[in-house]
Amino acid sequence: MQRDPILVVDRDTGETFEEVVLGEKWIRWAYQNASAKPVEKLLFRSAIVSRLMGAWFGSRFSKGKISAVIDELSIDMDEATAPAESYACFNDFFVRNLKPEARPYSEDPRDIVSPADGRVLVFPELTEDVFVPVKGFPMSLNTMLPGISERFIGGALAIVRLCPADYHRYHFPAAGRITAARDINGALHSVNPIALGAGPDVFGENKRSWTLIETETFGTYCFVEVGAFGVGSIVNTRTSGDVQKMDEKGYFKFGSSTVVVVFEPGKIRFSGDLVANSAKGRETLVKVGQPFATAL
Repeated sequence: MQRDPILVVDRDTGETFEEVVLGEKWIRWAYQNASAKPVEKLLFRSAIVSRLMGAWFGSRFSKGKISAVIDELSIDMDEATAPAESYACFNDFFVRNLKPEARPYSEDPRDIVSPADGRVLVFPELTEDVFVPVKGFPMSLNTMLPGISERFIGGALAIVRLCPADYHRYHFPAAGRITAARDINGALHSVNPIALGAGPDVFGENKRSWTLIETETFGTYCFVEVGAFGVGSIVNTRTSGDVQKMDEKGYFKFGSSTVVVVFEPGKIRFSGDLVANSAKGRETLVKVGQPFATAL
């Protein structure tokens, strides 16, 4: 099986590193080996396995896995509001809260901040409704956002891919008012570039939720949570009313997952480093609250 390393630019250091993928050999086998198609269908097109995993990670029996994952993924627990030994199960640890000072941000209303910790890929101007993830196949706004995509065609889009090592709560990147929301059932394909390179329409097939937020400075943006393999659930804690920048919007339970933010045409400009790295086919590792885009 082909093994192309997943290379990511660390925004804080400017250095490029190879991503450590939990269960990499199994992901590659499931998506890159033709004989594994029946298994791929069972694992990723059905929610049964992910639900069973979610139940286990929500039980007290999973607590022993916490320290091993902290060590394997080099997670900085000094940022968390509670020590590792205080969590009753792995999912409690996985959705841990961080100290406010761990994620500073600009309060300028024209500054749009990253909605989550993760690996960012940006598309400054979509050609029609199409965007192409790293090493992936063309994806469609129309498929991802049925019924509301028209206003965003030709606009801008950012993918923020979360991994198990990341902080798994996500936040509003700008202030505004929630005007609509919808949950869409679907598959639970991996969002890892290994899976994207194998061809499933992750953003059009996977379970997802979208929310429209109307702002005073750059029109309406769409915030999309995409579920993935092993994700017990997408939990949105704010679903209506006025919101402020960096208010918590929700969290993902165990598993890798993705946030997609879509903007109307001509409304924003992404940060230069994100644009430059994305043009080279490189994701950028960012933290929630860091500069993301500016209103035009």
